[in-house]
This record gives sequence, structure tokens and C-alpha cells, in this order.
Amino acid sequence: MLIEIGDNMKLQTAKGVRDFGPEEKIVRNEVVSKLTRIFERYGFSPLETPIIERYDVLSAKGGAGNESDALQEAFTFEDRGKRKLGLRFELTLSLARFVGMNPQLKMPFKRYQIGEVFRDGPIKLGRYREFWQCDVDTVGVKDVVADAELISLSLDVFKELGFDAYLEVNNRKILTGMIEFAGIPKSKAESVMISLDKIKKLGENEVRKELEEKGINDEQIAKLLSSFKVSGTNEDKLETLKGILKSDTAKEGINEIERVFSFLSSSQKKNVVFNPALARGLGYYTGTVFEGFLRKSEITSSVCGGGRYDKMIGSLLSSNSDTPAVGISFGLEVITDTLRLSKKSVKKCVTKVYVIPIGTQEESMKLVKEIRDNGINADIDLIGRGISKNLNFANSMGIPYVVFVGEDELKQKKFKLRNMESGKEELLPKDRLIEKLK
Repeated sequence: MLIEIGDNMKLQTAKGVRDFGPEEKIVRNEVVSKLTRIFERYGFSPLETPIIERYDVLSAKGGAGNESDALQEAFTFEDRGKRKLGLRFELTLSLARFVGMNPQLKMPFKRYQIGEVFRDGPIKLGRYREFWQCDVDTVGVKDVVADAELISLSLDVFKELGFDAYLEVNNRKILTGMIEFAGIPKSKAESVMISLDKIKKLGENEVRKELEEKGINDEQIAKLLSSFKVSGTNEDKLETLKGILKSDTAKEGINEIERVFSFLSSSQKKNVVFNPALARGLGYYTGTVFEGFLRKSEITSSVCGGGRYDKMIGSLLSSNSDTPAVGISFGLEVITDTLRLSKKSVKKCVTKVYVIPIGTQEESMKLVKEIRDNGINADIDLIGRGISKNLNFANSMGIPYVVFVGEDELKQKKFKLRNMESGKEELLPKDRLIEKLK
């Protein structure tokens, strides 16, 4: 929305960012609350890091990768000391820096972080330039049992949100084996994976063109793309690849994926799909990768994504030793957009009861305080609107209850409570009123 206010000044947000009014913010808060509850149920503790990072951290070797969209889309600037800085475009690099700066941390270190990230990229439904990520990561566990735990956590998140969703999983070692199978030089492997990550978004033909531009010949491209075309159950696909891919790297990746599946229940496996073309566009992944998608939705972007990155944290340390880690990130914007599109009823405010004074402002203020002291969200008419206008206001805001406080109510020491949905009214003493509202 654009508002002209004179002197050529226009009131509008920057492109790709949004305000969140009370209705939207209530939904976002509820989503964050649900995610936090599940994250903590799985034993993850909260962490907060700065929005601004040194550019050498954002672009560190072993990080996102120079060709990744994320790094290419970073907002960068210099401070007054001419130091190059950037707005964080994800939370994982900040976690890696934090772990590197705090060697005293007890392992495994399980953390979650919820906060804004920024990318100067294209804008579409579910994708913005300022958005929130909700991350969970386990640092210090080499075994893929930690990967399986995050898959289980993700499926619990989908269930809690009421989403019909599934996870696609793969292993970067399988992709490396496919690239070797196609005869593509190892030096081009990361660049090829970044292109492969765009198959779902751009289609096979566009990815083929991109690979050609990177110097991959037609025979190599055909061999690479054909190796992805496996079908059947997850087990069928893996068995087919065992017959095609013979390198030790590919075999290791297949074994790791099979081990991940071994930790999942039969009901969980129904919502986990092995996709050998899944790459994830960030250069730091070393093993398992996963992305979550909605079934039958206008939103085609992934709702979550992540994977194993055993080398990134070590690359920031002088020792350059491997520090095993795995994580997944949920996109708050895409989740709340999905809930909005589902057209489920949304609360317009957080107030449960609205107190209407009828010439009894002082006594009404005392009553509303007592209601609040009992942990009930309560509001009160502060401007003397009158009964009719107050009822219209409460109704328009979706407040479920109103309480009338007049002279008669005070004499009887009882208060009239109206259910705004049914219209039913009850005359209740104060203790019963509060009990009813709890």
C-alpha cells in the first residue's frame, strides 16, 4: 500500500518486506509457540545471535559457497571503520561461528534459534527479502541417528500445524557418486549440485542449459540425469542405485540413508520420500539433506530444509578439524502464508473478555485488574463509547465475552457475562465469573 503525505514523501515499505498487523502477528506468535514447544520437547535449548555478521564469516570457506544463491543475494555494506559486513542470510553460519568461539560447550550441543534473515532475491508467494527462520541443529554427533531425530521432529511439526506434508531426503555422497558415474570432474561437483538443486524450480531443460554453460558435455548430462530416474518405493530406488553406483562414496551415502530409515517408524516412513535429485543449494552440506513440501497447496516452496554439515564449523577454526553437525530450518513466512490460505478462522486480538463500564469506571477498573490477576486476557472500554458501540467493537474484534458493570450489578455483587457467539447471558458473582472465564 502506498500513501502520499506531501513533499514527495511516500509512506510505503521497502520491496520484499512487510508489516504484520495484530491478526497476522497473532498467527505468527502461535506458530512460533508451537515450534518452540516441539523443539524443547526434543531437548533443544534457545540461542540468539546478531543480525549483522562479518562478511568473512558469511563467505567463509566451507560455508554457503560462492555460487550459492544465498551468498549472491546477501545484503552487504561497510561500517565506519571500512570493515565489510553483511546481514545474515541464514542462521547456520552464525551457529558455526558461535560454536567456534565457545570451545567450552558440552557436546552434543543441541540448539534452536528463531529470528530474521535477509536475502536480496526474487519475490513470490511465500518468499520475501526479510523473513524468519526457525532452526534446530545438533552439533557433535557423527552418527546419522541425529539426522533421523530431526526428521522425526519435522514430522511432529507438520502434525502440530495440521499440515498434509512430507519430507524429501537424499545424501550428498550419493550425488557425488552420481557425478562421478557421469564422468564429471570432481572440481565441478559443487557447482553441478547447485544447478541440480534447481530442477524442481526451473525444470530439467533449464538445468540442462545451465550445466552446458558450466562446461558439462551432452553425454555427461544425459548420464547424470538418467541416474536420477529411479522409481518405486524408497527401498526400490536405493536397490536400483546400488546396481548403478559403485564408488565407495556412493555406497557410504546409500548406507547412511538406509540407516536413517531404520530409525523411523512405519507411519513416519509414509511421509518420507527418497529423492536422489535433491541437492540443497548450499555448499556446506556433506551427508544427509532434506526438504519438506506441502501436498495439494498453492505454495510450492519448501516449508523446511536442512542437512548434515560436518566440515563447516571446523573450517572456521584454526585446527580445521571436522565438527559433525546436522540441522533443519522451518520458514515462518511460508508456514503462516499456508495457514492464511487454508482460510481457517484467525483471531483478530488476544483479548478473551471485554469489560463495559456503565457509569462505573472506577469499580470496573478494579474488576478488570482482578480478572487479569487471574491470568485472563482482559480489556476495558477507556473512552466511554456506550453499550451498543462497545458491543459492536467487541464483536468486530472477535472477543468471545463481554462483562457489563452497572450500578445494579454492583448492588447485587453480581456481573452480567455475555457469550458473544451464542448471545447467552449469565448473572454471576465475581468468583464464579472469574472461574467461568479461566
